[in-house]
Amino acid sequence: MTVDSTMWYLGRIVVASPAFVLLALGLPMLCNVRLSEKLQSQITKFGVTLGLLAATTILVLMLVTGKRHVPVELGHWVTIEEEHFHFHLKFVFDRLSVPFTILTFILCGTVGAFANVYLHRDAGYQRFFLLYALFLLGMVISSLAGTIETLFFGWELVGLSSALLVAYFHERPGPVRNGHRVWTIYRIADAAFLIAALTMHHLTGAGDFDRMIGKDSWPMGVSAIEPWQALAVGSLLLLAAAGKSGMVPFSGWLPRAMEGPTPSSAVFYGALSVHLGTFLLLRVSPLLAASLTLRILVIVLGLISAVFGSMTSRVQSDVKNALAFASLTQVGIITVEIGLGWYYIALIHMIGHACLRTLQLLRAPSILKDRQMLEDAVGARLDKKKPENAPPPTPFQLWLYQFAMHRGNLDSMLDGWVVRPFLWMFRLFDSFERRWTNFLSGGESRESDRLSPYSDSLEDVI
Repeated sequence: MTVDSTMWYLGRIVVASPAFVLLALGLPMLCNVRLSEKLQSQITKFGVTLGLLAATTILVLMLVTGKRHVPVELGHWVTIEEEHFHFHLKFVFDRLSVPFTILTFILCGTVGAFANVYLHRDAGYQRFFLLYALFLLGMVISSLAGTIETLFFGWELVGLSSALLVAYFHERPGPVRNGHRVWTIYRIADAAFLIAALTMHHLTGAGDFDRMIGKDSWPMGVSAIEPWQALAVGSLLLLAAAGKSGMVPFSGWLPRAMEGPTPSSAVFYGALSVHLGTFLLLRVSPLLAASLTLRILVIVLGLISAVFGSMTSRVQSDVKNALAFASLTQVGIITVEIGLGWYYIALIHMIGHACLRTLQLLRAPSILKDRQMLEDAVGARLDKKKPENAPPPTPFQLWLYQFAMHRGNLDSMLDGWVVRPFLWMFRLFDSFERRWTNFLSGGESRESDRLSPYSDSLEDVI
């Protein structure tokens, strides 16, 4: 067996291992069969370990043989000759995808082992690990995607599992409402992603990243489209990355996402999912190199997000929210690094930050208890005392504090400038349609057909 065929089979194992976990946990649930916690834990460990070993072996073979770009195709699934459209599953193992895939398996394995104890005898134990397997599959597909359609497929799996785990404690209205809000923000990012994919198909005739950035391995690829085209596609992908990574102006969903269990908060919003937007920017980095305007937009968005996250994290009263906005600060800095063209630095920064933040969020539930026990043992509070002669805050400092406490009022801004006009427009169209159908059918107009588009409160919709 040659090295190429060995890597091809190993690549299939990397993708198949999380799919096996999802099927092994999902099929019994569909058949209303409840697996024991021990069996679910063993299935998860087997799938994660198998995928990690296969991905690590591919990395070793790439280092030994000097290969930098190993494609693994799983065939054409959809072909439309008239529209010159085809969808095929393709995965690429290179210097970007392999480290991120190994990181995914390591952190998901760590969080899975933690959740096995953390959620012991919880009523939703089986549901959590099913969504956990769905997330793992989505992350692996997104990390290895060789076409923009394959990346979008994994992107959707990650978003779906994220929103469902935010609403994990569905007995209470708060988590369900916040999960709905997270899903709404993801829809905006997904719409931008989908438009970018269609635009890329129109410009290059295919969704294959090789057609857009050439055959050179990452990050040496050169964009095959014009600078203004790169700006158009890259701006849409930047909007998608901002929504997925919680950058400004979409940062309001980060504290809402903390409603989910601590294990999902750690692996989603401290480690992997929150970095998926920056991973997307790294994958399409040749587009950034082709457009100076696009690079400036990336740098500005990263700077704004980093400053906003730093300010907001300092005034949070909840440790998980503080860590969420601290993650936003680092994501903003990583985005700036990408805009400056420091791709390897951004990748290393992303891997290191993901590992650190995962451990911090997993430790968060017990650190407050340890602090309380230490204060009881000492007999005094451990808070830093304010200096007696400290000058009073200036009006500008008070404004900054209030701005950070209200998290920039980003949710209110999105509601007023995006959500409300969107609802108004579609409710207006609905009113026109009802009147037109009533006119054609000869029926009388009902009172509901004459309601103002603003008649329902916004909180009932979001």
